[in-house]
Amino acid sequence: MLKLHEKSGEDTVALMADIGRRSRAAARPLAVASTKAKNAALVAMSDAILRNEQAILDANAIDMSNGEEAGLSGSFMDRLKLSSSRIEAMAEGIREIAALEDPVGDVIAEWDRPNGLHIERVRTPLGVIGVIYESRPNVTADAGALCLKAGNPVILRGGSDSLNSSAAIHACMVEGLKAAGLPQDAIQLVPTTDRAAVGEMLKGLGGNLDVIIPRGGKSLVGRVQTEARVPVFAHLEGICHLYIDRSAKLDMAVKIAVNAKMRRTGVCGAAETLLVDRAVASTHLVPILEALRAAGCEIHADADVMKAFADANPATEADWVTEYLDAIIAVKLVDGVIGAIEHIETFSSHHTEAIVAEDATAVEKFFNEIDSAILLHNASTQFADGGEFGMGAEIGIATGKMHARGPVGVEQLTSFKYRVRGAGQVRP
Repeated sequence: MLKLHEKSGEDTVALMADIGRRSRAAARPLAVASTKAKNAALVAMSDAILRNEQAILDANAIDMSNGEEAGLSGSFMDRLKLSSSRIEAMAEGIREIAALEDPVGDVIAEWDRPNGLHIERVRTPLGVIGVIYESRPNVTADAGALCLKAGNPVILRGGSDSLNSSAAIHACMVEGLKAAGLPQDAIQLVPTTDRAAVGEMLKGLGGNLDVIIPRGGKSLVGRVQTEARVPVFAHLEGICHLYIDRSAKLDMAVKIAVNAKMRRTGVCGAAETLLVDRAVASTHLVPILEALRAAGCEIHADADVMKAFADANPATEADWVTEYLDAIIAVKLVDGVIGAIEHIETFSSHHTEAIVAEDATAVEKFFNEIDSAILLHNASTQFADGGEFGMGAEIGIATGKMHARGPVGVEQLTSFKYRVRGAGQVRP
C-alpha cells in the first residue's frame, strides 16, 4: 500500500520533483513496451482489483465516513462510493482496455513523393501525463490503465476525500506492473493531500510533465486551465441540453428525458436544461415534466412553462448556466429547432447536447449548427462516456478543439511522428 506523505512545504516540492523524475525515467521503456507486456499488466491489475475487493471496500468505508463527517453533498458522496458491483465494473473496464487495439506504432497515413521518398505518420505516446481528479476513486484505475495502454507514464493526484480508496486501487495497479515486468513508476499516485502538490504539477515538474488532464468541479478545472504551464485536456462544465422537437415521439421523449437527467445526476453527461418545442407544449411538456417530478426531479421553469406546469420554481438567468449535478433541471419553451440552437449556442459549455426528433431535416440542422463535442439523436445524454463509445474507458470529456475532443481514450492519449524512408535522396 502507498505510504502517505504527511509533510508539506519544501518537502512537497521535493516529493513532486522526485515523482516527476521517476515518471520521465519510466517513459522510454514504457514507450517501447510490447503490446503483450502491456496487456499482461492490465489483466493482472484487473485480477488484483477483484482479489483485493474487501481491502478496497474497507478503504472506501474510511473515505465515506470522513465524507459524511465533512458534510459532503449527496451527489459528491455518490461519486465517492464504491460497491462490489462498481469494483467489478472497474476491473472489467481494465480488461476492456486490454482488449483494445494498441495505438502505439499504428500507421495513420502513408504516401510516396515523386522523388521516391516514402512517408508515414505513426502514432506515438504523448509522454508523461498528469491527471488531477476529485472524489471518483475509479479514475485511479481508468486513467492508469488508459495511459499504460497508450504507452504513457501517469502521475495521479486524486482528491483528499478519496485518497484511501485510490491508494488501495493504486496498489493493485502496481501489482500488475510488477507481474508484467514493466516499470513500477509507470503509474504513480501522489501520496499527499498537500494542495501544493497540485501547484507543482501545474508548473510542469521541472519539464517532466507533458500534459495535464483535470477531472472534477468547476473550481478545480478553472484553476488548472488558468495556471497550467503545460497543455491541458479538459472541460470546465457539463451544461448539457436535451431538446424535444415537434416531431418527437412522446413515449420516447419521456423515457429519454428521465434517463438523461435522473439515471445519475452527478455525472458530467447529465442533462441540465430541457428545451421543448413550443409547437408541442400542449401534448409533450406536461407528461415529460410529470415523469421527471415522479422520479424526484425539481423543476426550474421559464414563465411560459409555468403557465402549463405550476408545480415548478421560476427559473432565473442563472439556471441556464448552472451545472446542477443534482436532481434539478431547468426547462424552457423554444421556437423549434432554430430556437433550440440559439439557446444552446448561447449557454452551452459545448460538452453534450441531444435532440429527440423524427424529422431528419431538424436532426441534420441540429447536428450541423451546434458546436459541441458530443451530439446525440434519440438517445440519452448519459451516453457521453468513453465506455459507451467502445473505448473501454475514458479519462474525461475534452471540450477544447486542439488535439483531443470528446471522450479521451487511448487514441487521444497519443501523438504522432513522421517516418521518412529514402534510397539516398538529397535535396537540390
